[in-house]
Amino acid sequence: MSKKTYAEFRSARWFTPDDFRGSGHRSRAMQMGYAPEDWEGKPVIAIINTWSDAQPCHMHFKDRVEWVKRGVLQAGGFPMELPALSLSESFVKPTTMLYRNMLAMEAEELLRSHPVDGAVLMGGCDKTTPALIMGALSMGLPFIYLPAGPMLRGNYAGKIFGSGTDGLKYWDERRAGTITKEQWTGIEGGIARSYGHCMTMGTASTMTAIAEGLGLTLPGASSIPAADANHQRMSAAVGRRAVEMVWEDLTPEKIVTPAAIGNALTVAMATGCSTNALIHLIAMSRRAGAPIGLDDFDRASRETPVIANIRPSGDKYLMEDFFYAGGLRGLMKQLGDKLDLGAITVTGRTLGEGLEGAEVYNDDVIRPLSNPVYHEGSLAVLRGNLAPDGSVIKPAACDPALHVHSGPALIANSYPELKKIVDDENHPMSPDTVLVLRNAGPQGGPGMPEWGMMPMPKALLKRGMRDMVRISDARMSGTAFGACVLHAAPEAFIGGPLALLKDGDIIDLDVPNRTLNMRVSDEELARRRAEWTPPEPRYQRGYGLVFSKHVEQADKGCDFDFLLTEYGAETPEPEIF
Repeated sequence: MSKKTYAEFRSARWFTPDDFRGSGHRSRAMQMGYAPEDWEGKPVIAIINTWSDAQPCHMHFKDRVEWVKRGVLQAGGFPMELPALSLSESFVKPTTMLYRNMLAMEAEELLRSHPVDGAVLMGGCDKTTPALIMGALSMGLPFIYLPAGPMLRGNYAGKIFGSGTDGLKYWDERRAGTITKEQWTGIEGGIARSYGHCMTMGTASTMTAIAEGLGLTLPGASSIPAADANHQRMSAAVGRRAVEMVWEDLTPEKIVTPAAIGNALTVAMATGCSTNALIHLIAMSRRAGAPIGLDDFDRASRETPVIANIRPSGDKYLMEDFFYAGGLRGLMKQLGDKLDLGAITVTGRTLGEGLEGAEVYNDDVIRPLSNPVYHEGSLAVLRGNLAPDGSVIKPAACDPALHVHSGPALIANSYPELKKIVDDENHPMSPDTVLVLRNAGPQGGPGMPEWGMMPMPKALLKRGMRDMVRISDARMSGTAFGACVLHAAPEAFIGGPLALLKDGDIIDLDVPNRTLNMRVSDEELARRRAEWTPPEPRYQRGYGLVFSKHVEQADKGCDFDFLLTEYGAETPEPEIF
C-alpha cells in the first residue's frame, strides 16, 4: 500500500501551484513536447547519467538510459535524465580522485535543485560509484544504483587477459625485454575489448559489489557483464523499482544502516577488494551517519577470508567467470551468517529474501569458506611510527615472503624522481631495498593519484625479481598487485612521518602483526621535524584551492570537511517564488 500521496511529492511543489511560477514550469515542460498527462500524479525520477565520449566504461549508457526510462514509464513515473561528470579513470588527470567530491556535490545539488522525487544513479567506473552514492545519501531522496557492469574477458594470442592487472604484469615484461613491441601492441588491442568497467576485482568491481552489499542495487545487478542482454533487462527493472520506491517512501537512511555497512565490509573482504575500498566506504559511511574507520576494516579482514578467486587476489578468473559461477548473490550465500540477512535493500525486502535461490555453480571461482583463496580478508591495516594514522596493504596480492621484511629506504620525492630510479637498470639497490614515493597524498598529489603502484625497478627486473616492498602516501589501482603499502597517513606533504624518512633508514614491515616502522628514535624524529619546511601549496586558485583547503586525510575518507554533517541534517529545500 502506498505511503505517500502525490501532493506530498517534491515535484508537486514545481508543477501543481496555480500561480505564475507554477505556470512557468508547466509551460516549459510543454515546450519540450510533454503534456500534463506526462507528469500529473506521477513521481518524477531523476536519472543521473555519467556517460561521456571520454568514458569507455560507460559507453553503453547512451543505450541503457533509454531502458531505464522505459522502466520508469512502465511503472507510471516521469523520467528526467540529468547528465553529470563522467570521471573517466582512463583519461582524467592528474587523477579522478581529485574530482570525486566534485561529482558528489554535483549529484546532491542536481537532485536538490530539480523537481524530482527519486533517482537512478548510473555509474561504475571507479570514483563514480562512491561519488554518486555520497551525494545521494546527503540529499536523502529514494534512490537506486545502476552498475555499469564489467567488460568481457580480455583475449590475445590464445591467452585470457585481465584489464589493469595483466597490463601491469606484461608491462614489466616489456621493460625487462621479454616481449616485443608487436606483442605489446596486440595486448593493448585485446586486453579491453568491450564497453564496461575493468573485469578484474579492481576498484570498479569492488565498489559496485559494495553498493550491492549496502542494499543499493537490485539483487545480482553488480555482477552482470555490461555486454550481456541481462544488463538491459536489469536497467528497465531499475527504472520500475525507482518509481515504486518513491511511492513507498523508501529513503536511504532506511537502507544504509550500520548493519548494511557491516555487510558491505564483509562483502568487500570476501571479494578480494581494492585498497581503494577503504577510502570510499569510510567516506560513504560518514555521509550515512554511521561512520566506520580503519580498525573496522582490519577486524573484518581478520574475520572474513577471500573466497572470490578473481584477479589480482585470485590467480585465474575474471568477473565474467564470477557472473557465470553465481555472481555476488552466490558469494553472499556462501558467507551465510557472516552477513546481517535482515538488512533492508532497495527492493523493500531483506537481504536474506534477496538471496533465496542463489547458488554457486563453480566452487573454484566462488570458493567455500572451508577452501578460501586467502585465509584472511583482502586488506590489512598497518600502523607504526611511519604511519601513525594508518596505512594499507593487500596481502593476498603480493609475495608472502615479503609479509615480514626489513630493508633500507630508497626515497623518491616526486613521480619524476621515481621514474629515474625505476628506469635505471644499473641502480645500486639491493633486493631488500624498500622503495618509497612521498608527496603523493591527498594534498601532495594533488588528489592522491594511483602512483602507489610503483613499477618494479629495471635493476631488479633484470635479476629476475618481480616484487619488492614499496611504500607511499598515494593510492594504487585496484587492478594492481605487489607488496605495496599505501595511504600512509598523515601524508608527507603536510608533515607526516613519511616526510622525515631519509635514504638508508631501515624500514620494518610486519603484516601479521600489522606494523610499519622506521628504525629512527623519537629524539631523532623530533630533530628532523624541527628542520622540516612545509612545501608550497599545489594550488592558488579555483577548485584545486578549495580541494586543498578542505580535503581530509586518507584514514578519514578524503571527503570535504564542510560536507560532513550528520545524516538527515536539514539543508533547506530550494525556495520557489
